[in-house]
Amino acid sequence: MKIAMVSEHANPLAALGEADAGGQNVHVAELSAALTRAGHEVTVYTRRESRDEPPEVQTRQGFRVVHVPAGPPRKEPKDRLLPYMGEFGSFLRDRWALERPDVAHAHFWMSGLATSLAASATGTPVAQTFHALGVVKKRYQGDQDTSPADRIRLERIIGRQAGRVVATCSDEVFELSRLGVPRSRISIVPCGVDLGRFSPDGPVARRRLAHRLVAVGRLVPRKGFDIAITALAQLPDTELVIAGGPERGRLSQDPEAQRLRQLADRLGVGDRVR
Repeated sequence: MKIAMVSEHANPLAALGEADAGGQNVHVAELSAALTRAGHEVTVYTRRESRDEPPEVQTRQGFRVVHVPAGPPRKEPKDRLLPYMGEFGSFLRDRWALERPDVAHAHFWMSGLATSLAASATGTPVAQTFHALGVVKKRYQGDQDTSPADRIRLERIIGRQAGRVVATCSDEVFELSRLGVPRSRISIVPCGVDLGRFSPDGPVARRRLAHRLVAVGRLVPRKGFDIAITALAQLPDTELVIAGGPERGRLSQDPEAQRLRQLADRLGVGDRVR
């Protein structure tokens, strides 16, 4: 099949660890590579973020990446990209009018909006993975949520229009159902784990204490590393290893790394956090 993957902010070629470059980038890259290995023709559409980016890139895994000219060719926080989704959708519509994919898989709600615009004009079937839902983000982040005001309303429309919605867990099924997405059109596909990379085999760093906790993720406040540090104060003879953020030499300039370090020192566990 010819499969279009639409991932407006999460470029599968991006360097990981920055504010908007993390799990979704890996998800799209690995899924595209796996589908290519299975014999499908995969094209990933993502927003152009630099004048130096070529229009198209053929990856060594076999799938193509198309850099879509939508908005200024520079990095922008993903929550500021909504005004450019009409332009993104028009690009997809014109492209698919010439060569329609058998199915389009949209990743994130704004990708879903652009995909829906193009699919309605070309008759392309759509699968949607939200990766995160605005209603959940608003519930837990409150005033710290920087999502566009129309996010939840648009997610409701996108979910109801998609031919298939992929949820990554049962909790998401519940949230999608509350948005009005029919349960019969929701499939649960948990996020995968690369067992070749993440396995208990190989060298192990020496422990300084009896117990070791490991937390992995981008160094952004919503990942909750501060909760793990706070809990560490109640766990004697335990160390916390945080894997994420910039290279070691740049940690001293990273605001979130410094915030977490100050919290650990204030709680008296600074010597047990790495």
